[in-house]
Amino acid sequence: MTVLVPTGVDAGAVWHYGDPFREQKALAAGQAGVDLSHRPVFTIAGPDRLTWLHAITTADFAALTAGQPLVAYILNPQGHLTHVLGAIDDGERLWCHTEPGHADALLAWLNKMVFASRVELSTVLDDHAVVLPPGAAPRVVATAEIDAVLGPVRAGTWAVDALRIAAGLPRIFLDTDERTIPNELANPSETMLGEAVHLNKGCYPGQEAVARTFNLGRPPRRLTLLHLDGSTDTLPAVGADVLADGVVVGRMGTSERHYEYGPIGLALLKRGLPVDAALIVDGIAAAQEVVVDPEAGRHFRPAR
Repeated sequence: MTVLVPTGVDAGAVWHYGDPFREQKALAAGQAGVDLSHRPVFTIAGPDRLTWLHAITTADFAALTAGQPLVAYILNPQGHLTHVLGAIDDGERLWCHTEPGHADALLAWLNKMVFASRVELSTVLDDHAVVLPPGAAPRVVATAEIDAVLGPVRAGTWAVDALRIAAGLPRIFLDTDERTIPNELANPSETMLGEAVHLNKGCYPGQEAVARTFNLGRPPRRLTLLHLDGSTDTLPAVGADVLADGVVVGRMGTSERHYEYGPIGLALLKRGLPVDAALIVDGIAAAQEVVVDPEAGRHFRPAR
């Protein structure tokens, strides 16, 4: 039995194949493949493609090797996250993908930034698709190759989202809003804020705001994993208010039912909210599990 996602950005994709918890276990074990062909795909060719993207995105494209997948953010001058893309270079071109419904805006912005760079952007391609092969990183393949690459054991988007949420990995535009800065999404190291944002590279749009927050300030919000009360049949809506003692303290993102943890979700919460504060979202009780430390940043030195 194949069940499709009925509504939302993933509408029409396979939600599950009849046994979502078994699919989650198979995906976690590296035994299941996932068809993500609802994600729009495009290419960036030309000899300047890596240096060009290195200069305008948050990611380290200068160190990218062929076959290595990479995620990059595009920020506005205030450091707010405005676009996201995944990319895999094959030595001649980058195979890129982004969130459903956001390709046109991303390509329009990228085309405005070409100037004299030797790059060539395609339009959205119908003959290639994003797939998640068993036990491997995402790939872009010809649509005719999807079945051969994925194999017979499949998982749907329910499984992908449940495992992603449990790992504390946000989905851009669903777990973020127009005010989101990268510092709110990941615990920082000395070189990067999660996979997508490197600090030890040249200037790019929004870099100053990200570096200033990392070095001197604190992010105004923190991504948090919520363990939701499982006694209800519903999950909270994306964008719903998160309440503590009746006061709005955050924004709900994605949620799903996990095969081990039950209903879980991601939320952006005010940084100063106590990590043990009891929460309510869409009438559902929730408890916090820290993903981003409230004191995250180079400025913070734990008391000895």
